[in-house]
Amino acid sequence: MRYLHTMVRVKDLEASLHFYRDLLGLVQTRRMDSEAGRFSLIYLAAPQDTARAAAEKSPEVELTFNWDPEDYQGGRNFGHLAFEVEDIYAACQRLMDGGVVINRPPRDGHMAFVRSPDGISIELLQGGERLAPAEPWASMPNVGAW
Repeated sequence: MRYLHTMVRVKDLEASLHFYRDLLGLVQTRRMDSEAGRFSLIYLAAPQDTARAAAEKSPEVELTFNWDPEDYQGGRNFGHLAFEVEDIYAACQRLMDGGVVINRPPRDGHMAFVRSPDGISIELLQGGERLAPAEPWASMPNVGAW
């Protein structure tokens, strides 16, 4: 058995691509649009996994966009997606600068949580050793649910 991907249904494809690709930094590995099925599948991988994603089928995030409007509920009961980042403070700053709320700031220099435009919880984990506590993160409170 091998883990292949996580599928996330999205309501606004452009907002989701902006979040996952432009702000979070994932790279699109492939896309499939189905006229007959009226949906689009966009596969994304972490930058360090893009070569492996093509060759070895490394884990990816599959954004599923149904062309006919639907309202998706229950993003919290999904759990979360987790990504390792090189610098958790820089990643959180980039997201915050892009208008993303940092629900659980990286006060410990190790872990943070944000939400996608569709309410999916995203965990960011510092690669390697945790960073020393730093402001503004060290004193920033939790916001909302994560």
